[in-house]
Amino acid sequence: MQEARIAPPTLRDFGTRVLSSLGVPAEDGALVADSLVHADLWGHQSHGFLRLPWYAARLRSGAMRAVTDPAVLSDTGPLVLLDGRDGIGQVLTERARRLAVERARTHGVGVVGVRNSNHFGTAMYFTRRAARDGLVAVLTTNASPAMAPWGGREKVLGTNPWSIAAPGPDGRVVVVDIANTAVARGKIYLARNRGAAIPETWALTADGAPTTDPAEGVLGVILPMAGHKGYAITFLMDVLSGALTGSAVGTGVHGPYEAGERSGCGHLFLALDPDAFGDRAGYEARVRQLIDEVKAVPLAQGFDEVLYPGELEDRAEAANLAAGGVVLAEQSLSDLRALAAEAGVPFPAEEDR
Repeated sequence: MQEARIAPPTLRDFGTRVLSSLGVPAEDGALVADSLVHADLWGHQSHGFLRLPWYAARLRSGAMRAVTDPAVLSDTGPLVLLDGRDGIGQVLTERARRLAVERARTHGVGVVGVRNSNHFGTAMYFTRRAARDGLVAVLTTNASPAMAPWGGREKVLGTNPWSIAAPGPDGRVVVVDIANTAVARGKIYLARNRGAAIPETWALTADGAPTTDPAEGVLGVILPMAGHKGYAITFLMDVLSGALTGSAVGTGVHGPYEAGERSGCGHLFLALDPDAFGDRAGYEARVRQLIDEVKAVPLAQGFDEVLYPGELEDRAEAANLAAGGVVLAEQSLSDLRALAAEAGVPFPAEEDR
């Protein structure tokens, strides 16, 4: 299938205009579009502009509200609980991030729970922002069923991803963002859009058989990472994100591709201020030591170098920017052109990309 490279500013503008046509305030639409562009730049296209048509469908159905207006349910100082009232996930999570950072600077720690939210894209988009503000951040969320509990064959748990980011030396950020399944569900959708097969280790069919067909994988069950360990982690992420915040859990959560269903997902954002530990300089020196040590280790066969967490995304972003933008699969381009026609927004012409 033919692919196309589009410049980030062009893609951001297109996404913002599409969302504005659906009643999303311009500032909120720009945030969502920027989060999707960054996912594509980092090489995580499963969470990039592939998802914009899904968001648009949910906005049209009313399952996700165009105007995000959260309510404060509890405020103890270092801890805040928000009811997202079915607002846009990225907007709610950015508000949670800002609140958590603000409270951490006052109390040393800031914790913000969000209930009744929606899919927020890539978790590291928000934890990286907090790390660039000088704080260590943890973000968890739950998601619609994709994984069977260990020993079962019916999906009742989500991929329930989480991210941890921390300030690194020289303005760098060290960060991890992972789903607890063998692969994020969006990567299976991306493989389907590309007409590509998936590894047998990613998913099972609805009948419980291994498959390389992404269409079968979408309908079936995604396998946990690391066997029973991935199952246990995803279970506890549901506790943190859903049970603790008062949001939905397990089969009560609905995904971004279910156009007419309220999501009910929840998030937990934790920010820690290294200054509150009384040794910012020592913290920075120890992170530098970690990076230097892992990069200096003798290489295993088949490897050219060791990367610290987050370095791969930084390099992918730099390479994509140097090449002129992000590459979108032909099916994704077709979906975005259809969305543009529905929204009455022109899709970027080839000469404008």
